[in-house]
Amino acid sequence: MIDKVTNRLKHRGPDWSGLHQHGDCFLAHQRLAIVDPASGDQPLFNEDKSVIVTVNGEIYNHEELRGQLPNHKFRTGSDCDVIAHLYEEHGEDFVDMLDGIFSFVLLDTRDNSFIVARDAIGVTSLYIGWGLDGSVWISSEMKGLNDDCEHFECFPPGHLYSSKERGFRRWYNPPWFSESIPSAPYDPLVLRRAFEQAVIKRLMTDVPFGVLLSGGLDSSLVASITSRYLANTKAAEQWGSKLHSFCVGLEGSPDLKAAKEVADYLGTVHHEFHFTVQDGIDAIEDVIYHVETYDVTTIRASTPMFLMSRKIKSLGVKWVISGEGSDEIFGGYLYFHKAPNKEEFHRETCRKIKALHQYDCLRANKSTFAWGLEARVPFLDKEFINAAMNIDPEYKMIKRDEGRIEKWILRRAFDDEEHPYLPKHILYRQKEQFSDGVGYSWIDGLKAHATKHVTDRMMLNAGNIYPHNTPNSARLTVPGGASVACSTAKAVEWDASWSGNLDPSGRAALGVHISAYEKQNNLANKSVEIEKIISMDAAPLGVAIQG
Repeated sequence: MIDKVTNRLKHRGPDWSGLHQHGDCFLAHQRLAIVDPASGDQPLFNEDKSVIVTVNGEIYNHEELRGQLPNHKFRTGSDCDVIAHLYEEHGEDFVDMLDGIFSFVLLDTRDNSFIVARDAIGVTSLYIGWGLDGSVWISSEMKGLNDDCEHFECFPPGHLYSSKERGFRRWYNPPWFSESIPSAPYDPLVLRRAFEQAVIKRLMTDVPFGVLLSGGLDSSLVASITSRYLANTKAAEQWGSKLHSFCVGLEGSPDLKAAKEVADYLGTVHHEFHFTVQDGIDAIEDVIYHVETYDVTTIRASTPMFLMSRKIKSLGVKWVISGEGSDEIFGGYLYFHKAPNKEEFHRETCRKIKALHQYDCLRANKSTFAWGLEARVPFLDKEFINAAMNIDPEYKMIKRDEGRIEKWILRRAFDDEEHPYLPKHILYRQKEQFSDGVGYSWIDGLKAHATKHVTDRMMLNAGNIYPHNTPNSARLTVPGGASVACSTAKAVEWDASWSGNLDPSGRAALGVHISAYEKQNNLANKSVEIEKIISMDAAPLGVAIQG
């Protein structure tokens, strides 16, 4: 039974399969070896093996934490080795000490209790399920739970589950979580240093890595900072100071052109991957199987990322740095142009960050791990989020008459005339959602394919055959609701015209995107609904996750 579950997750960790049994408790792990590949195999143990841990993630402050545990002996050089020892010292209250991304299960064999925890924002994927026999199941993907659980659901980010309490509690409690309006003044140098530190700490590795470079603001800043500071890191000592960058797109797409320009400017070893609309359509069923959602915007963006990840892994690269999270923190999506005031602007950024684990984090984690590749996301660093979300949102407001476009405060923080990070026109390039930037023909072609293969007659029974979000465990993990240009349902209320223009593409932001759809009508909205039905039909979650 356990072997069947672990086989379904081997794509996540092709380097090692670990299994430990203690009574009726089983801890299994598929390892993608990045730090200490030689001796860091899991499960991990404390000195007398009474505490056992399986972890997916990276603990960036592990060396500092080791220094706080002078009386402990570590078995490996793995960054995750500190978890069992921190538990010995602090009990269940140590999780907030971890600076990184993680999902872990810890078993204390002395009383047969266990705890489960997930990182603050949900960068790593995690699910929990319950069996009729009283069992509790934990897995990085739903594929590991479907056969044996009566019910399963997303493990909430920033939470800990304790078997002693048989329930969850939130360990991540930052000031912004309450959605109260902050008032700290904007200091561009403070913001710049906070993000530079977030990138630098993620250069922890014993294996080759690279950076995803779309040519947009976020990925270009990540690439620029990495390139600037790589030479003085341990990673450079092992793998050299020449940074490798990767981009994907349709032939002639906006991202390919911009990424090549940034790569030339930074002097990276640039790898450009092309795909066709048909390549993407052919991959959709596999994408849904791995990403485990049928959310339209997530599948649109996951498909090119899935195709690119396969190419990257074939080059021997095991992890990449990526730019997810910036748009949620700074209000970078084009619909934020219509935010009515700073209070609603800030509350929407809070809502977007809290939902990241269902959208961009899910995409970045599962599209890459489908091929045994890890994505690290410095914009979602805990300390950086606190710094950025503590700024008075008045500074984030978009005011085109004053020259303040989306993410103005981030752009200004890195607008250094003396030592420029990026060319000016890249630093001030308009926001382009990933699924648009890879080539407008991708979404347009997907809609055309959907319209061609699903007729009006077939749509007549769609509501009965595919009732949206039926109460099935897998489908309940898929978010829903109205959206325009990736907004939350609440933000759709900002503009009355949006209710008839519901499409997650950035080009749906009429009057804002420079290549906006010229005319939206019921046919375009119908195409989005057809896409959703095709996605559900390609691999209905209740069936597909059975492997």
